[in-house]
Amino acid sequence: MPDDSKALARRWFEEVWNQKSEAAIDALFGAESRAYGFPEPDSVVTGPDAFKQLHRDFCGAFPDLRITLDNVVAEGDTVAVRWHVDATHKGNHLGFPASGKKALLTGMSFLKVGHGQILDGWNQMDMAGLFRRLQA
Repeated sequence: MPDDSKALARRWFEEVWNQKSEAAIDALFGAESRAYGFPEPDSVVTGPDAFKQLHRDFCGAFPDLRITLDNVVAEGDTVAVRWHVDATHKGNHLGFPASGKKALLTGMSFLKVGHGQILDGWNQMDMAGLFRRLQA
């Protein structure tokens, strides 16, 4: 099961973020699935439709967004992922004008998986710091 869990996590980051696939969100994020801590530390996004809107905003702001998985560790139905993002701020989708600046963001996600989907995802990243750097 840990290998299946790791494969699901890898598929999520590759298809949803690197390939920008909304169909993958529908397939991998259930109606009751929740994402915590993205984009704000206290954010909770429930279900694929809400997640797709967040996804559109970030992919619109960073159309060349690329996530690299630095570590993937699984135990049972829990997967820990340490990752980093390389992107360029080219879109006005975050509530402030595109800066054209390169963006580097590091973070971690802990995913609870089951039935071939992500059930819950807890995310840790410094979005406030990224936004300050982009607006400076």
